[in-house]
Amino acid sequence: MSFEKIALVASDAPEAEAALAELSARHAAVPPEEAEVVVALGGDGFMLKTLHENTGRDVPIYGMNLGSVGFLMNEYRPDALAERLDGAEMALLHPLRMFARDIEGAVTEALAINEVSLFRQTQQAAKIRIAIDGRTRLEALVCDGVMVATPAGSTAYNVSAYGPILPLEAGILALTPISAFRPRRWRGALLPRVARVDFEILNPPKRPVSAVADSFEVRDVVHVEVVEDREIGFQVLFDPEHGLEERILREQFID
Repeated sequence: MSFEKIALVASDAPEAEAALAELSARHAAVPPEEAEVVVALGGDGFMLKTLHENTGRDVPIYGMNLGSVGFLMNEYRPDALAERLDGAEMALLHPLRMFARDIEGAVTEALAINEVSLFRQTQQAAKIRIAIDGRTRLEALVCDGVMVATPAGSTAYNVSAYGPILPLEAGILALTPISAFRPRRWRGALLPRVARVDFEILNPPKRPVSAVADSFEVRDVVHVEVVEDREIGFQVLFDPEHGLEERILREQFID
């Protein structure tokens, strides 16, 4: 790949703003809407924000880490940016699409690159019925919450909830409970990526639940449907020595 029109965007963290100033002095950057590639300076949260802002655009995103974990990012180095972009490898990430119906009947759609999560809103545990492709699999999960994670998102919140790490090309999604109380021994499930997951909130007035697609939240939901959207593919660039597949594999051997 060879890119002539490069856009530079940064989070509001001081380190990211300093890096933006340094790179802007070295490169004749263009606005993101005119770019052939967007360089995102920040952490994973800012990378997700940048990807969402470029939904529907055929433009790859190359992140450089100026945050904490930086799983979706490359190492920040100000030198040889053009050469790194030219030699980068692309990973194509397909998001989840969430359809969330609230207690008033309004339906909200949102995309999630990492995960769709349901959370209890009060001190009352959530009580959720789970169906896969129209067939009920759990009559009532009593929990703090539950999520559906993509392979790219499986190393994020999903891991913190003791969910499995998924190889990028495995063709599966992770269904992971968050602090499940009943059934106590249930630890989640692996689903084919073509599966449709339906969550029905039981007794929502007493046990209100919110639904979150990455960072977009809908409160007081009564039903949430989650499917993978194969029509949308986010293009993420990685240095060859730190490709996403390698990162996912390596993460499984980290204590």
